[in-house]
Amino acid sequence: MPRDPYEVLGVGKKASAEEIKQAYRKLARQLHPDRNPGEKQAETKFKEVQAAYEILGDKEKKGQYDQFGFAGPWQGSGAGGGGNPFSGNFGNINMEDLSRAFGQMGGGGGVDFDSMFQRGKRHSRRQPAPEDLQIEVEIPLEMAAAGGKLSVEIQGKALQVSIPAGLREGGKIRLQGQGRNGGDLYLVSRILPHPYFSREENNLVLEVPITISEALLGTKVDVPSLGGGRLGVKIPAGVSSGTRLRLRGKGIEGGDLLVQIKISVPASPGEAGIKLAEEFSRAFPQDPRSGLPWKFS
Repeated sequence: MPRDPYEVLGVGKKASAEEIKQAYRKLARQLHPDRNPGEKQAETKFKEVQAAYEILGDKEKKGQYDQFGFAGPWQGSGAGGGGNPFSGNFGNINMEDLSRAFGQMGGGGGVDFDSMFQRGKRHSRRQPAPEDLQIEVEIPLEMAAAGGKLSVEIQGKALQVSIPAGLREGGKIRLQGQGRNGGDLYLVSRILPHPYFSREENNLVLEVPITISEALLGTKVDVPSLGGGRLGVKIPAGVSSGTRLRLRGKGIEGGDLLVQIKISVPASPGEAGIKLAEEFSRAFPQDPRSGLPWKFS
């Protein structure tokens, strides 16, 4: 006796047509022979799923199954998938007996159940397996950080896609049922470069230039936030190029903003600037390379 098609698809008898379709697509995608080459068990289960959906995916056939159950003309529609799902025995009465019985009830010449159901079988075709697709989409850093709605056009259809906050490079967004033959579509994120922010995990890095005198004396500067606000940063005296000052919680999803110092040296300091530099060199003699590991003979 074939398995209950509801059991095969893993749905209840009160499941909607859409729930039945989704269950079928999921199982067909998992068990399709193209995904399981040479696996006889998967092939058998795939045919069983196909046979179950032939019944439950058709409103008329589903109604007949719900009325007659396994005592009805469903014998033989199980894992084989190639026979007439409405042929076989009706309890201890075969299709011929059933046809004659109905004919006697109606006073006519009988009903050819086997031919009637076989015609429906000839018109049914094997459902193509659902196929997942993926495409790359460009997302601004601001939207990847804060989330939002992104307009995309997929196969000529405009969609509004919800972008989750904290999305990273290569992150995937699943659009259920938007792939081929009812499969899923995955949007793979490519985060667009920002004019002045760069990203390290959930931290943001912002390079800030300062003058030599600001590096020596210390100062306070204003820097932008990714969301468009303004933040104050205190630069300590004696800071070096490459130093990173951390503003906690000002990055992405609880990350930090790292302000990276870049000391700007004038290309043409002029005579006065040269004299000041010479005086400074004499006042503060140092060899910053003395502790480096390389040696020259």
